[in-house]
Amino acid sequence: MLGALDDTAFTVLGQDVIWSDMTGNVLGLTALALGWRRSVWTWPVQVLSGVVLVAAYLSASLAGGVGKQMLVVVVGLWGWQRWRDGRRETADGHIAVRFATGRERLLLLAGTALGTAAVGALFSAVPELSWNPWPDAYIFVGTLAAMVAQARGLVEFWFAWLLVDIVGVPLAFASGLAFSGFVYLVYLVLVLWGLRAWWLRSRDQTAPAARAARATEGVAV
Repeated sequence: MLGALDDTAFTVLGQDVIWSDMTGNVLGLTALALGWRRSVWTWPVQVLSGVVLVAAYLSASLAGGVGKQMLVVVVGLWGWQRWRDGRRETADGHIAVRFATGRERLLLLAGTALGTAAVGALFSAVPELSWNPWPDAYIFVGTLAAMVAQARGLVEFWFAWLLVDIVGVPLAFASGLAFSGFVYLVYLVLVLWGLRAWWLRSRDQTAPAARAARATEGVAV
């Protein structure tokens, strides 16, 4: 079964597209679309996508990619639990979304920068882990930052994915994973779409609270 995942599904632009690459990325697109809808099902689909993509990155000898997908599985299980708990606190049964506080943004940026430096240094010191250490490290840590932000319902989750896509597209094509490259381009469209949806949703959620605060101030006066 696992060996069949490494078989070629079809060829595009002279590059073979293997079943694991195609299946894993289709699942990834589905997970992103479910995230835009704020559906808790985004997480089990992400976990399944990560499991399948491990086979794709193993076939391309991308140790950084393998590690990233294993991380996707672990963080996906954590995010799944957070969203299952969080949706019980909202009227519509979906996770509430908001913009990060200044402190949360600082922690995300600092954690991503330090993590990228540490993982990049590790990949550089051990060439067997990655043939392109710094882009691999950037995507590895950027994916973690995006998923942590998503699990917390932060709109910045979409900005993080946007920054990952900028490097992910050329790296996928250079690695011979043509389907991943095309999927990253579709990711870009979904990310912009999802960013708009979550941005508007966060405003809808804060408006009632703002009106209530103004009403309270009026009564106090």
